[in-house]
Amino acid sequence: MALSAVGFAVASVPPYLSGDAADAPLPLNPDVALHYLSLAVHALPGGLALALGPLQFVGRLRARRPKLHRVVGRVYMISVVIASIAAAVNAAITISGFAVQVAFFILVAAWLYTVAMAYRCIRRGEARLHRIWMIRNYALTFAAVTLRVYLLLGLQLSPSLGFEAIYTSAVWASILGNVLVAEYIVVQRVPAR
Repeated sequence: MALSAVGFAVASVPPYLSGDAADAPLPLNPDVALHYLSLAVHALPGGLALALGPLQFVGRLRARRPKLHRVVGRVYMISVVIASIAAAVNAAITISGFAVQVAFFILVAAWLYTVAMAYRCIRRGEARLHRIWMIRNYALTFAAVTLRVYLLLGLQLSPSLGFEAIYTSAVWASILGNVLVAEYIVVQRVPAR
């Protein structure tokens, strides 16, 4: 998972570093001049969060370098907040249709809520609950990767459905699938008090 997250972050961010809207890998809304900029503002901190997230789950790193864990955690949290705000803007102006807008607004709300709960729990000294909320939050962050996997699989296996239908299904599947996996991990792997 960590390799795919870092690989995706490294591969998906460069088109937004050029500053050229022609390099955008997603279709842009022709009625919104700053659509490319809002995608870049989402992709850069989102890619950073995607790449940093796996480090936070390395138990040895947390135990041996707690200060580093806190610093990386703060950078991750700030990245998620910035990427979420930009994602809300992108959801509002997407040309991918109402179902995709709803999915992305739900994702943004859940992304912000879970990072806020994780922060709240750690400030209260509730490390176990903090870990649970971070598992949930990173599952939502990782939806960027699973969305692309589902999209590619859908395009390969069912091209006759058309890009829009496959994309809409991939968006919803990435969110719902990742939430289910996160809850399974929470129930099966996070030790009880």
